[in-house]
Amino acid sequence: MSATPDHATSIHVAVTVDAPAEHAFRVFTERFDDIKPHEHNLLQVPIDRTVLEPRVGGAVYDIGTDGSTCTWAKVLAYEPPHRLVLSWDISPRWQIETDPNRTSEVEIRFVPESATRTRVELEHRHLDRHGAGWESFTSLETGDGWPLYLERFRTVVEHSAEAE
Repeated sequence: MSATPDHATSIHVAVTVDAPAEHAFRVFTERFDDIKPHEHNLLQVPIDRTVLEPRVGGAVYDIGTDGSTCTWAKVLAYEPPHRLVLSWDISPRWQIETDPNRTSEVEIRFVPESATRTRVELEHRHLDRHGAGWESFTSLETGDGWPLYLERFRTVVEHSAEAE
């Protein structure tokens, strides 16, 4: 896995997985609950599951153990098996942002390196749209941010490939 800053308002993280692009895309979109840590939570209760609706206009949301929900992203592009783009509707204060002009974008690209190997490139861009405090989001390129998601994804996709 690699993480490199692009310019001040974007971050890039990538991972290579031992799976075809079609399988990697399907696992990322259909098993997002296994990828997103439930500790990353804006609800007042623990998360029961996270849902990614696989279509343009779909939502990404957490469902709490009490049935409450928190929608924190929207699907802006859904192009199996190559590309997924989500809005990031979370403010620098870690609250839901309802103004789409103050949200950033997360693009995930699935680039085949061979018939059985895929490079997954994640770009979180337009961070400055969030306004004051947006710089705190640059920490998402390290530790418990996007690298953690991609490591969890690698584990899920490679174990699921072994099972097929």
